[in-house]
Amino acid sequence: MAVNNNANIGFEKQIWDAACVLWGHIPAAEYRKVIIGLIFLRYISSAFKKRYKELVDEGDGFENDRDAYIENNIFFVPEDARWDKISLAAHTPEIGAVIDEAMRAIEKENSTLKNVLPKNYASSDLDKRVLGDVVDLFTNMDMGDTEESKDLLGRTYEYCIAQFAAYEGVKGGEFYTPSSIVKTIVAILKPFKNCRVYDPCCGSGGMFVQSAKFIQAHSGTRGEMAVYGQESNADTWKMAKMNMAIRGIDANFGSYQADTFFNDLHPTLKADFIMANPPFNLSNWGADKLKEDKRWKYGIPPAGNANYAWIQHMIHHLAKNGKIGLVLANGALSSQNSGEGEIRKKIIQDDLIEGIVALPTQLFYSVTIPVTLWFISENKKQKGKTLFIDARKMGYMVDRKHRDFTDDDIQKLADTFEAFQNGTLEDVKGFCAVCDFQEIEKQDFILTPGRYVGIEETPDDGEPFEEKMGRLTSELSEMFAKSHTLEDEIRKNLGAIGYEI
Repeated sequence: MAVNNNANIGFEKQIWDAACVLWGHIPAAEYRKVIIGLIFLRYISSAFKKRYKELVDEGDGFENDRDAYIENNIFFVPEDARWDKISLAAHTPEIGAVIDEAMRAIEKENSTLKNVLPKNYASSDLDKRVLGDVVDLFTNMDMGDTEESKDLLGRTYEYCIAQFAAYEGVKGGEFYTPSSIVKTIVAILKPFKNCRVYDPCCGSGGMFVQSAKFIQAHSGTRGEMAVYGQESNADTWKMAKMNMAIRGIDANFGSYQADTFFNDLHPTLKADFIMANPPFNLSNWGADKLKEDKRWKYGIPPAGNANYAWIQHMIHHLAKNGKIGLVLANGALSSQNSGEGEIRKKIIQDDLIEGIVALPTQLFYSVTIPVTLWFISENKKQKGKTLFIDARKMGYMVDRKHRDFTDDDIQKLADTFEAFQNGTLEDVKGFCAVCDFQEIEKQDFILTPGRYVGIEETPDDGEPFEEKMGRLTSELSEMFAKSHTLEDEIRKNLGAIGYEI
């Protein structure tokens, strides 16, 4: 069976490979702005051109009316910013200045994009000859079908973001959550039409993109959800705004970036689905200034770790029948530090923890520490019960450093949750277990899945125990003997060249 691996290949990789010649000595974060800015500019210009032609064909004279575009969720692109003009200037020394001016003109015409678009194309660090070649690549894209082109550019955008995350290492984790993790959260939560989706630390907006795809796949309509997000990093906030625009998702990210704990931009929001990958084990998050905050229903989170601040912030924003899916470092499962154990106990006693999934290592570009998916529900179908899944052996190695889930892996996890919710799931040793409150209480309210699912049963090979132990110890003795022989040879060879050990 061919492996379907959530890594995009094809045209998006061609764009990435060709654009990499621009990299040179430009810092990764600056290079990122160059590429995603071009993807964005190409898309909105294409969408505008298609709508422009429709209006001309209608013959009512509305082709230069901004409202005729805005009502169709299309950005108005002024004449000097349209891709046709940019492509004509591709191989002139002024190409960088032309693109920068196009970005400024688009921001001026579309208030929601103010201070969002990159304007660093005229920089002396950018080789204008190579920049022109990259512009040609985007010019030659087949943009004939609106929906397909939207997916093509969207996939290209996502692919490039993923590549930047890989290249930027730890910093990459600030704006990108691997798609297999996002897809798993969405597949388990199953967002529905006309729902409110919220991410309080939204990065580049991947949770919203996958939610929109899920809804479209199950209802045939893209974007039928209300999106709310917040992001504290200015560059990442801009990336998210562009990502939503390319996808045609109308999102409320506030008019600026802001710290979620100190400046909640959606204070009255009650969301149907909250999906998030908050910073792992964030310290110095300002706890001393927020001790009396109304969000800390279950206890004041410790100053040295924001994990339970994020959890309680999300619970505070949960609608009556709402659901949460979030990623946390494993320490949150068992920590007793500074009251964390007591907060976790109260959340469990309130019957909010629906499921815990232990993930394998190396899924993230930015960290190698083990992480877990938490699923929290305001109105669980299985009252008083929690599903534990140990998925640490799932997935496969894409390369020496990174692991990924296949679509079959994701579906298995989603199906396991659905069977649990329907009351038909049977425990599988080493993989999943359904536990009631009393079982969790016996474990001192620690939520580590391995404590509940046990060890995978291995089939009996029929070899008597005494015979097996005799065979294995004999094999081990032979290995020890070989190791001593190799050790002597190494000493002898080193001594021959004047080194003694």
